[in-house]
Amino acid sequence: MERLQKVMAHAGIASRRASEKLIKEGRVKVNGQIVTEMGVNVKPSDTIEVDNIPITQEQKLYFLLNKPRGVISSAEDPKGRKTVVDFFSSIDQRVYPVGRLDYDTTGVILVTNDGELTNKLTHPTYGVEKTYVAKVTGLIDKKAVSRLERGVTIDGYKTRPAQARIIDVNASSNTSLVELTIHEGKNHQVKKMMKTVGFPVEKLNRHQYAFLTADGLQSGEWRELKNFEVNKLKQLVDENYSS
Repeated sequence: MERLQKVMAHAGIASRRASEKLIKEGRVKVNGQIVTEMGVNVKPSDTIEVDNIPITQEQKLYFLLNKPRGVISSAEDPKGRKTVVDFFSSIDQRVYPVGRLDYDTTGVILVTNDGELTNKLTHPTYGVEKTYVAKVTGLIDKKAVSRLERGVTIDGYKTRPAQARIIDVNASSNTSLVELTIHEGKNHQVKKMMKTVGFPVEKLNRHQYAFLTADGLQSGEWRELKNFEVNKLKQLVDENYSS
């Protein structure tokens, strides 16, 4: 169920505010009945008419992209750089990324046109887990890992407790591989956390978003989410909110 004016806006009839004006003027019908009050919710199966002309409700689309390096996580870029949305030029409907990955960060990013689910997935209240694998400068130790797990202060903000583990330590190259699972999505959060404990990031990949991975997808490839995956995401955020 979604608000009538929101469905109208997504269908391209008018902005949400202008759609509310159309409703107040008595120009909108739902299942043959004129609606003039705000706050009416409609189902995908409902028939909506504006000035007696039926509108088509926007089909919800959900995709998982294995984002390459050097791609912007936005719908458009003023500098003309490639964005994640450019990979979906064959899709007629407007889609946008769920949250952001840095320009030089690779890995799992969701792309959709479901604004309600996007808001929940990106809001810190819902605490969706995101797992990263970072190649860092230096030979990381358990002391640094413990600090990450307890939470560190970045930009005057203490991060929530995280899960961290050392994957590999390479003395010859003076680098380490670290897996880090966080629940927030602050700007450059993983990079800042690693720098704070003394191990700056050289490369960063988001390996997993909630239960979703990019397994089977080459860099720049994407796939549509299965229905059960979409339902599981919705169930996940609802459970996180109620807990």
